Amino acid sequence: MATIQIPKAAIKSESKSKTSTTVLLSSSAIAGGVEATATYPFEYAKTRVQLQTVPSSHHNPFSVIYNVARYEGIGTLYTGCSTLVLGTAFKVSVRFASFSYFRRHLADEHGALTPARGVLAGSLAGLTESVIAVTPTERLKTLLISNATNQIKAYRGELHAYEDIIRTQSIRGLYRGLVPTILKQSSTQGVKMGSYNIIREFSRRHDVPQNEMTALVTGALAGTVTVYVTQPFDTIKTWTQSARGEGTVNAFRTVVRQSGCTGLWSGSTSRVGRLAFSSSILYTVYEKVATAMDEEST
Repeated sequence: MATIQIPKAAIKSESKSKTSTTVLLSSSAIAGGVEATATYPFEYAKTRVQLQTVPSSHHNPFSVIYNVARYEGIGTLYTGCSTLVLGTAFKVSVRFASFSYFRRHLADEHGALTPARGVLAGSLAGLTESVIAVTPTERLKTLLISNATNQIKAYRGELHAYEDIIRTQSIRGLYRGLVPTILKQSSTQGVKMGSYNIIREFSRRHDVPQNEMTALVTGALAGTVTVYVTQPFDTIKTWTQSARGEGTVNAFRTVVRQSGCTGLWSGSTSRVGRLAFSSSILYTVYEKVATAMDEEST
């Protein structure tokens, strides 16, 4: 039976002492920060499309990015970026650490995972990162992007938005949209790992060379599948975390009423561009940094 492929650096880190846990967390945090910074304009474009603040004729992510840069300035494309960069660095660390934990408990005596258990491990890792890291940072990012499209700005920046939420809504305000975020992250990580494994095994059976290019293409295809399977969860999450502040059910009804069922997949193209690009960056940087840190510690 096919098994989930685990990054070499992650396997290496499990077999070492406490220092390797530091390597795991540090390298994944750096990789997450680099990935978020490089791909943030696509995230910004996706959120603007989902919030319906750009004309329907300009839903192509490159068109959104071009028009925002032209008419609102390049800096606008990075509105809320610092929040997402710090949040992504943290959430990737949580994801890698929690996936490593669940993998150890779900793997067989040889350390291998079946596709079903790989999906389960990924889903549990997604649930963990949703509660610990993703929901608060996504809430702030969405509010700031929504705020940037208003003529009267409610927030001066990330810190002001954070302070206002805590003051007016308490900690619960940061966790608005928790349910759709859990659904999105759990399904995203589960589908991504499951589809990656299936595509990888398919390429092996057809004697496709297993090199870096194959891994890159496989990751991009898995990312594309993941987006179109899980996009409705992402769209509902964005609506519940925006300044509109709608509940999950009301957000679903509003999207369908205004845009039809296809509205649930709004921002898909932007997210495909980001996820395919981000996956290649994330794993490449993670492997490089982890290897460098391992060599330095020996």
